[in-house]
Amino acid sequence: MMRFLLLLLLIGCAVTTWAQPATPYSIEQVVSAPYCANLTAGRNRVAWVVTTEGVRNICVYEFLEASGNVPRSQPTQPGKLIQLTRQTVDDGQELGELRFSPDGRYLAYVRGGSKNAKGENPNPVSDPASTEQAVYLVPTDGSSTARKIGLGNHPSFSPDGGRLLFSQAGQPVVASLTAQSAGGSVTAAPAVSKLFTSRGSLGSFSWSPDGTRVLFVSDRGYHSFIGVYDLAQKTISWLAPGVDRDAAPVWSPDGKRVAFIRVPGLRHGELENVQGGNRFAIWTADVKTGEGRQLWHSPADDGGFAQYYPAEPLRWTVANQLLFFSEHEDWMHLYSLSPEGGDKPVDRTPGSYEAEETVVSPDGQTLYFSSNNPENDPLDRDRRHVWRVSLTEKNPKPVSVTKGKGIETDPTLVGNWLVCRSAAYNRPTGIEMRSLSQSLEPIRYPSSLPARFPQGALVEPQQVVMTAADGVVVHGQLFLPTGVTSAGSRKPALIFMHGGPMRQMLLGWHYRGTYYANAYAINQYLASQGYVVLSVNYRAGIGYGRAFRRAARQGPRGASEYQDVLAAADYLKSRSDVDAARIGLWGGSYGGYLTALGLARNSDRFAAGVDLHGVHDWSWRGNYFTPGGEWGIGPDQMKQALASSPNADLSQWRSPCLFVHGDDDRNVSFNETVDLVQKLRERQVPTEVLVFPDDVHSLLLHKNWLRTYNALDAFFNKYLLRQPDKGVATEK
Repeated sequence: MMRFLLLLLLIGCAVTTWAQPATPYSIEQVVSAPYCANLTAGRNRVAWVVTTEGVRNICVYEFLEASGNVPRSQPTQPGKLIQLTRQTVDDGQELGELRFSPDGRYLAYVRGGSKNAKGENPNPVSDPASTEQAVYLVPTDGSSTARKIGLGNHPSFSPDGGRLLFSQAGQPVVASLTAQSAGGSVTAAPAVSKLFTSRGSLGSFSWSPDGTRVLFVSDRGYHSFIGVYDLAQKTISWLAPGVDRDAAPVWSPDGKRVAFIRVPGLRHGELENVQGGNRFAIWTADVKTGEGRQLWHSPADDGGFAQYYPAEPLRWTVANQLLFFSEHEDWMHLYSLSPEGGDKPVDRTPGSYEAEETVVSPDGQTLYFSSNNPENDPLDRDRRHVWRVSLTEKNPKPVSVTKGKGIETDPTLVGNWLVCRSAAYNRPTGIEMRSLSQSLEPIRYPSSLPARFPQGALVEPQQVVMTAADGVVVHGQLFLPTGVTSAGSRKPALIFMHGGPMRQMLLGWHYRGTYYANAYAINQYLASQGYVVLSVNYRAGIGYGRAFRRAARQGPRGASEYQDVLAAADYLKSRSDVDAARIGLWGGSYGGYLTALGLARNSDRFAAGVDLHGVHDWSWRGNYFTPGGEWGIGPDQMKQALASSPNADLSQWRSPCLFVHGDDDRNVSFNETVDLVQKLRERQVPTEVLVFPDDVHSLLLHKNWLRTYNALDAFFNKYLLRQPDKGVATEK
């Protein structure tokens, strides 16, 4: 009974029965299950955000026995679950940046999204009173409701728990929590005061181990500095200042030194390119003197992605080791380096796979990480599992902690408990707890799913490996309608392309937020409706090495990844259960770009498409969205950029398309859709539009996702599903 009540707290809804629904199922059902994210560890506790049909809440699990031993009298309950927030409606305001106080008794978090270029916070419900982004504080025992501390983000507790530092408009502010740390309740918001002021946009704040200083980065455009603010002296000192962009600073365990990543400063005309790379080096500096020295530098432009994709690109462990990510051996791996210098980095995650999120054991001796290491199963190339590896051995060999058909990511440690996020092909991402000291079955939350969720009706996707025309090997996941075989009747088919493009769809529920989790769910739904669905991990994505992610002539430089879309079409055409005249495309963001590109270039091959907030003109983006459009598109590349865009081939576009876009999109300008739709209307191409005023790129309201997917379903039903299967008799 207790486990049932805890589960109800977790999903935050009034579920009274647990059973499997009968098929067929609806879109509303397949996106109805709880989704857990933002897993964060504290002292004998973990916290996460659970989203159920758009309603966001924060839960904390307190381990009663952090040693990893479970009392025999309660073998399946090592602790207790507490719901900290009681949100009951979807207001479109995200929850994130969860941070525990040192004693674990309080949790700070951020509610709301950051401002756009015009200074506006996300407001998808069009609230006339406007919205904000603010830091909140709540006791982890659930004894009182959360209190707003102040506008801002990036909260950080001082080592003694008496102060909360956070960022407000790019400058640091601090709130005194003396009453709370002394045992008082959160009855009133503490006073917030400015800690210090400095030039530049400030960020990456962190307290020194003794709480007397604050480390930060001052971004000044072409260059950035690492600064240290002394709270007693009220002074700022700079660490090894130069003409470079210094970032990701971390304290040494004794607080006497700081390590950081140094990237060359910008040159005139140099443009940001998210798919490019840069040289980088690992430096340390003496806090007292400010003098620094280089410990190691990358052989080539091996940095960029390896620094912004992982949550912690650089660490200084209690065992006096520096850990950093790099791609200088083609895969994103984690390396160890002595802070004293003289040694070469040691690859702690060796092998042909990517290392993603990591956690270090409290003694600094062991690393746990999530990866797509295929050593145990070739299908794991398109999954994620947790591995562990020694941080002391000269030739480390990782050992798998989780195996099988699941998806395990974001490992963290509480005592002898390994906690991670866990999913499967028919189970959305939840929380999994594993004892490291006892042989116990993993404990999962939620342990069961709502009655309306069609868990038993979902199909297990198959791994498909294709070769593009230029020889590039491409992976995909195939969703087949129940009962469909190669000898069955020919069905309409859909090709799905993810966004990013630095993403990888998997053989199970996606871990990268509800955006991709929903996409996976809808591919399942489309298969249930009779479509053969192929999700394509085209080049430019992650999971298959740096060379694949940085493939030549991609995007605005030639759209080479479009060859992978054509390879997927050829694969589907080769199947005897697919009607080649009824192949459609759909995708969001970069996937929207490839959808529009396919319809523009090959309406002869693709019968219809659904384009969610896609890029349609690289040359316009390079000129007007931001300088270079974030893809480093220079003036001499504009002609090539246009030729790589859907807008370059409108004379060949014949197939109908549904466009979906929120007009407060901060990733892809809404103007891209406005422009293209007008041009297609002039050419009398069948177009439909679904617009969400004030919503953003990753649609914040669940009802907007439901409207999107129902519109997608109706659109493909109209143009693909209802068409007669050529050459096959159909009933009328």
